[in-house]
Amino acid sequence: MNYKILARKWRPKSFLDIIGQKYIVKAIINSFKLNKIHQAWIFSGTRGIGKTTIARLLAKSLNCKNQNLGLSCNNCNNCKDIEKLCFPDLLEIDAASKTKVEEIKDLLDTIKYAPIRGKYKIYLIDEVHMLSKHSFNALLKILEEPPQYVKFILITTEINKLPDSIISRCIFFNLQSINYSKIQNYLKNILKLEKINFEEKALQIIAEYANGSIRDALNLTEQAILLSNSNIKKKYVLKMFGMINKNHILKIIILILKKNTIELIDHLKLIYNSNIELEQILIEMLKIFHNIIIFKKIPYNNIKKLSKYQKKILKLSKLIHYQELQIFYKIILNGKKNLYFFPNTRIGIDLILLDMLHSIKNKFIL
Repeated sequence: MNYKILARKWRPKSFLDIIGQKYIVKAIINSFKLNKIHQAWIFSGTRGIGKTTIARLLAKSLNCKNQNLGLSCNNCNNCKDIEKLCFPDLLEIDAASKTKVEEIKDLLDTIKYAPIRGKYKIYLIDEVHMLSKHSFNALLKILEEPPQYVKFILITTEINKLPDSIISRCIFFNLQSINYSKIQNYLKNILKLEKINFEEKALQIIAEYANGSIRDALNLTEQAILLSNSNIKKKYVLKMFGMINKNHILKIIILILKKNTIELIDHLKLIYNSNIELEQILIEMLKIFHNIIIFKKIPYNNIKKLSKYQKKILKLSKLIHYQELQIFYKIILNGKKNLYFFPNTRIGIDLILLDMLHSIKNKFIL
């Protein structure tokens, strides 16, 4: 069975397909238009945002036989072989597995040989920050005066670990985490092409949980497809992440404000039996308090456009004072920090929420 995971199947084949890195793509294309192609490039940023993909697209454009203003044709033999990762003039090195200086020196000794098929011989070094000090020194000597036919592309998730002497000899691009709304739209397009049903709210949760990473978003979507039998619904995604329905969190907050200890404990027992990630209770509460502050800071007049959930938040924003919100924030943040010192997470959550309840002087009438 020749199955391809979504992250590989939908890996961009052109700079025009890259999501969320508009200015970096523009700079690369302009370097071809102006014929100002640097000898060494650094792509930095967190995981799953397109560093390796952009690096390979750059390698493709550099050696494409029909390259047009920085865009590869994807049809010539060079493009096809780079796509298959079998192009002789593209050497991909995983620095994490080649930390010894002898290995890097042996690799760099091959620089004296001209390209076999392409215009450039390209050294793509992934996780370059993992190189040893002596390996960096060996690389530095080459970067000072590389042959005209050699290009270096360095990829790292930890730019702070690269020596300044290396960075100063490269053109440096820091890739940004991708906005969750862009991730959500991207997932919608992919699922439509895959002919898979989905709920908008389910994709919204996946996009937020991906934390700016396209690859993580696609992997999570694939997990949701399997869990939901190709019909992605919010309820399945919540279970997948061990997340809790926001209305349950709202009820917790309301019971705290009412100083209703007995009902609060009963409601928590119900939540604990639903197999959720317990720390999510505190995280979701912080999100709600953040939304309350936003409503307090920016008065919202067009109530008709608000969802039922947002209307409840708006109502709370008119009742809770800043002083109480600050106390709640401190209790949750301190409690979350010390959560692992409790006998178990459940006891910790109980005590944190009861501490919030007892911090209120007068109960609210809701």
